[in-house]
Amino acid sequence: MAFQPTPLREVERLSSACIRILGGNPGKFTLQGTNTYLLGTGRQRMLIDTGEGRNSWKEALQQTLTKENASVGTVLITHWHHDHTKGIPHVLELCPGAKIYKNDPEADQIAITDGQRFAVEGANLVAYHTPGHTRDHMTFVFEEEDALFTGDNVLGHGTAVFEDLSSYLASLERMKGLFKGRAYPGHGPVLDNGPAKIVEYLQHRKDREAQVVGLLTSPRAETGKLGTWTVKELVQVIYSDVPAELHLPASHGVLQILAKLEQESRVFRDQNKWRL
Repeated sequence: MAFQPTPLREVERLSSACIRILGGNPGKFTLQGTNTYLLGTGRQRMLIDTGEGRNSWKEALQQTLTKENASVGTVLITHWHHDHTKGIPHVLELCPGAKIYKNDPEADQIAITDGQRFAVEGANLVAYHTPGHTRDHMTFVFEEEDALFTGDNVLGHGTAVFEDLSSYLASLERMKGLFKGRAYPGHGPVLDNGPAKIVEYLQHRKDREAQVVGLLTSPRAETGKLGTWTVKELVQVIYSDVPAELHLPASHGVLQILAKLEQESRVFRDQNKWRL
């Protein structure tokens, strides 16, 4: 049965200084939709991420700003994926003076640096470069709540995809020590114990690696001897309980595990097959 995410309200106040506005783009990879967060308690607010340009999100943001008697002065982008950036024009329509901050910025954007601080009334954030999901990925510590905006490195349900496993694991280790409270993810519900969820993520990645190594060190059923495996064959065994339409993104993770093992000289690649 396909996963049915718990419904979330389009606009929801999560704390005295944090309002979540859904991007209006639910799906099997985006869960209930992209989370965007309006932060602060005064007239000038910060916004984390902008959704993928849906008109429903623009309308929800406009209504929220009107209700709060507020405007967006600072926009922080966690990473370059379109479901986090395509709403930038909508923000600039509603708040023409807003400044857009992003690691590896595009035209008319401002670079974010590791350790950079951002502040509005009621919300102080510190930016950290945490590559993994993407090379430019940033997370933000919310000092007033000892919380972390995790972007897509950690989700409210399930696990995340990543560009490079080694840097992703290093970022998770770093993120784990940055805070003690909530995790506000890029998709899905808030996680009340963020560091504990990151520990789960780290263990999950270790378990997946162990599954890959276990198959490579086990005799093939058809020969009774150690053999070679394609990524597709590994995925079909490891993810046998996952719907087939999700095997493609799963294969990306398995390939990343194999690349890590190859860097450690633990496996060898012969064209599209792998062996010890």
